[in-house]
Amino acid sequence: MTLSFLFVFFAGLLALAYLRAPAWAAAGLAAAGLVVSALAAVAWPVTALLALATVGFGLMALHPLRRALVSKPLFAWFQTVLPAMSATEKEALDAGTVWWDAELFSGKPEWKRLFDLPPPRLSKEEQDFVDGPVEELCAMLDDWQINRELKDLPPEVWQFIREQRFLSMIIPKEYGGLEFTAQGNAAVVTKISTRSLTAAVSVMVPNSLGPGELLMHFGTEEQKNHYLPRLARGEDIPCFALTSPQAGSDAASMPDEGVVCKKTIDGKEVLGLSVSWDKRYITLAPVATVLGLAFKTRDPDGLLGGKEHLGISCALIPTSTPGVEIGNRHLPGGSLFMNGPTRGKNVFIPMDWLIGGQDRIGQGWRMLMHCLAAGRAISLPAQGVAGGKVASMLTGAYARIRYQFKQPIGHFEGIEEPLARIAAEAYRMEAAHKMTLSALDRGDKPVVLSAILKAYHTEANRRVVNDAMDVHGGKAVVEGPGNYLSMGYQALPVSITVEGANILTRSMIVFGQGAIRCHPYLLKEMTAAADNDLAGFDKALWAHVGFLLSNAVRSPVLALTGARLSASPVSGPTARYYRQINRLSAAFTFTADLSLLILGGKFKFAEKLSGRFADALAYLYLASAALRRFEDDGRPEEDLPVLRFAVQDSLDKVEDALYGVYRNFPIPALGPILRLLNFPLGRRNTPVDDRTGKTIARQLLEKSPTRERLIHGAFISREEDGAGIVLKAFDAVLKAEPAEHALRNALKLVPSPSNVHEVTARAVEAGVITEEQAADLIVAQELSARVIAVDEFTPEQLGTARPEEPKLAAAS
Repeated sequence: MTLSFLFVFFAGLLALAYLRAPAWAAAGLAAAGLVVSALAAVAWPVTALLALATVGFGLMALHPLRRALVSKPLFAWFQTVLPAMSATEKEALDAGTVWWDAELFSGKPEWKRLFDLPPPRLSKEEQDFVDGPVEELCAMLDDWQINRELKDLPPEVWQFIREQRFLSMIIPKEYGGLEFTAQGNAAVVTKISTRSLTAAVSVMVPNSLGPGELLMHFGTEEQKNHYLPRLARGEDIPCFALTSPQAGSDAASMPDEGVVCKKTIDGKEVLGLSVSWDKRYITLAPVATVLGLAFKTRDPDGLLGGKEHLGISCALIPTSTPGVEIGNRHLPGGSLFMNGPTRGKNVFIPMDWLIGGQDRIGQGWRMLMHCLAAGRAISLPAQGVAGGKVASMLTGAYARIRYQFKQPIGHFEGIEEPLARIAAEAYRMEAAHKMTLSALDRGDKPVVLSAILKAYHTEANRRVVNDAMDVHGGKAVVEGPGNYLSMGYQALPVSITVEGANILTRSMIVFGQGAIRCHPYLLKEMTAAADNDLAGFDKALWAHVGFLLSNAVRSPVLALTGARLSASPVSGPTARYYRQINRLSAAFTFTADLSLLILGGKFKFAEKLSGRFADALAYLYLASAALRRFEDDGRPEEDLPVLRFAVQDSLDKVEDALYGVYRNFPIPALGPILRLLNFPLGRRNTPVDDRTGKTIARQLLEKSPTRERLIHGAFISREEDGAGIVLKAFDAVLKAEPAEHALRNALKLVPSPSNVHEVTARAVEAGVITEEQAADLIVAQELSARVIAVDEFTPEQLGTARPEEPKLAAAS
């Protein structure tokens, strides 16, 4: 009886913890148990235990008593161990908002929040722009000419970009801009990126973090009225200079400095700054007419009447200003967009050149973090999405066109693997991108999700392009106008490096920042400690304790039951994925919470551990986005294979990341215990089977609805260029497919570019195919030969022709 009684009591406590019941509920349960044990004459140790539990839980439920006896000494200790936070770290934490990332960090995601988000869509104006000017621009672009011959966009392309106001997508209409949504902005960048990364970067930078956005949010009315119309019309070309040779990711150590001073101009004393800088990697700097500049600000003479070190400020400086050095270029690999250094020595700028004027002096880092919280989710992830579309479109087509051993190479299992990976990555990237853009258009500033998209989409782009290169083989290796992959392949490091290098973003930002921003109580505890707010600390602390205990119960319970106790917002074949995300969210949150508790302020230096937690959080988000996309697309049954691949791969990576945490847990002996607690039955999520991969690969080899959805929004070349010829050949090969099958079945012959005329003549004569079908086969094989061909150059074209060797005189 005693054991049964204890079992019921502890089961009740576990149920309360699972349901996240308040402390008074646990106190009530203990008190009820105490009464029953006294009446039933249960063994005295049990009665004593229940009495202690009643007192303990009662203490937790009586807030004033709890605060005085427990929270107060903990508060004093917490204030002493709380790590120091730099001004730039604090401003980065204060920037932006949280949304689904916070739900994933709760251990109990509320799926309604995900589905409350409006589905992604373009306005008619945006769609017309994508179908009109963007289509026209893409048709004007020749990446070989741009990157190997001109090393710049042609003058007529620059003029078209200005005239059509491509540089004004984020500028409000009242200033002459297009005022597109984040979805519209991204759709434009994505489509251009499928044609030319150089053109895409040239368009996206003015519409991302830079003078335009900073002016809109922080500029004075005078600055807005002067600059925004000029930027919208393309009269001014902007750039923004942040990175210094000695300060890349560590902006706080930048040596660039502006010193408050006075200067006599036209007989009047003007208050301003003497600014010196040395910046590099600045996109559009060589052609910019207005330079956005970030620099540290000092007031050594106290001219502003305050402290000497004022923080980072941002200014707009016309590049025609005496002392501004600009014009030299860097040459980014594979994509020769305008990029270069800028320098200045003791350049005087008036105070009204500071963005926001003198009132905004020292607020530059906060301004940049505010803009980056949103901007990082748009442009660079759009390039990743574009890479997925191009790889799906052209690699699928090439794998159908290219024959080896008398069959399309796409029918070989070795090729099916990369094709399936390409499709799944493309599906997942676009799903997460569009979902995050919808959050931006709703008004969110999802700083953690922006970092996830930037890092994980550019890495996914690297993977899909590598897979595409492998499938194409020598076709992708030999450079020339017909090679539609090599430029993008060479340019991959650009997106991986800029706006926070991926190594830094993964190991320090996604979870390092996400743990504080997304955790429901951690930031509240830190804020209360910094503000000396005991009551706020007490409330957050004990909510945090209950949160930790709840996830400690939820995670093993969900693991043991296959997550069947958790709810799914949908029914059908995808319901189990929602439940698995619920389960892994609890495991992730409990493990992360315990790690933070053990390491405390040292966690910011545990970058390997932070990177693994970042992987887990990122792939939980990517899996959620893929599921939401499936619903937004109308649950098409033919997309289930690619959805399964995307989601199961994501969940497998989540488990892999958590197992990596357990192997390297700060307290080594605790790692195996946590693994057993969170995964008592071992790992449950595995990649899809080979049959699913085959289905996906075959979908890319034909004009399937899944393929069309994957490549929607890409530029479809109709030109006589490398991509255009592949797509023409793909259409021709599919059209000739019935005739090819007839030849195989009746004559046991396989047409090829070298024998197609002879084979089709025999087949027509034998009545196997018609003259029309023969013509289709000939066109298909001729186009296939053009696809397989690679570029070649004469020594004269390469400028390497050797002079004629002198002839030896004949012997006498």
